[in-house]
Amino acid sequence: MRHGLRRTSWWIAIGAVIVVAGVGVWVGGERGAARAAADRSALRQVAAFELPGPPGKRFDYLTIDDDDNYLLSAHLGAGLLHVIDLRTNAVVKTVRDVPGVEGVAYITDGKKVYTANWGDNTIGVVDLARMAVIKKLATETKPDGIAYAAPFRKAYVSNERAKAESVIDVTTDTIVKVLRFDSETGVPQYDPVARKIYVNLQDQNTLAVIDPATDTVVGRYRVEGCQQNHGMAIDAEHRRAFLSCEGNDTLTVFDLDAHRAIAHLPMAKGADVVMFDPGLGRIYVACASGAISVFQMDDPARFRRLSDVPVEPKIHSLVVDPRTHRVYAPAEHAGGRPASKMFVFEAVTH
Repeated sequence: MRHGLRRTSWWIAIGAVIVVAGVGVWVGGERGAARAAADRSALRQVAAFELPGPPGKRFDYLTIDDDDNYLLSAHLGAGLLHVIDLRTNAVVKTVRDVPGVEGVAYITDGKKVYTANWGDNTIGVVDLARMAVIKKLATETKPDGIAYAAPFRKAYVSNERAKAESVIDVTTDTIVKVLRFDSETGVPQYDPVARKIYVNLQDQNTLAVIDPATDTVVGRYRVEGCQQNHGMAIDAEHRRAFLSCEGNDTLTVFDLDAHRAIAHLPMAKGADVVMFDPGLGRIYVACASGAISVFQMDDPARFRRLSDVPVEPKIHSLVVDPRTHRVYAPAEHAGGRPASKMFVFEAVTH
């Protein structure tokens, strides 16, 4: 019996070595393919142009005014809002009196822009016809991201340090309610399918849901595997939210119907603003370490990391034009020197 067992064990060991070797080859091949895919850049720079204002000053959020084909870029450190013609990459106007501007949102009602001004804790109202600030609304500490719920004619501004969300009636440009939380609030987003506002509670790794019909919080959902969920973009059609987790440099994909995280993908360090291109199924994250992390949604259940595209350091924000699939990213450094510059990339598909 002992000899038989020893012989059997010997053959099992040989088989295990063969199986492990086979697995090693398979895993190695898959890793090699993943590495090769990561080496192929998902973005190609196609343009760069100078922006007004002092060099070396931080930029923040961008948005697109589809009606006028304008790119609106918040120059936080300079206290400026740049209005850029997307057809020519020319700066049409630089709006002043927006100190410490972070969030920026185009409001179709009245063709105006809201700015979240950290410098004086106000929400600026910019008349695009006059290209000037026409009103300021006193808000709370460190206004940041802005979401616009067009059917309700309301905008939602995260007052990050005040742990609050200001609700603005865009027809009167007045704050009609302030919602309080027990966490700093991150970037809000409007979901046109569910007709809800989502807000990151970044101290608690939680997603809060606001009903714009009543301006009440109707849900709070834990985002497992995500630390400090700050940036957010959504794919309303496929019921997905993409959260940039600053604390563990992870892109978390959240199922908006099942209320749970379904995927976690590593990204470059310094994760900040995240944007989604529905036409290509691409997710882009601006990472201040000097990269744009690019991910692909193959279908609503499958996601993969394409590449970390090297860019200038301290790029905190970007925006994608869904019509052209171009990505715009403002930079405060270029070639190792202070700058005030916009870089333009186009998507590379293989």
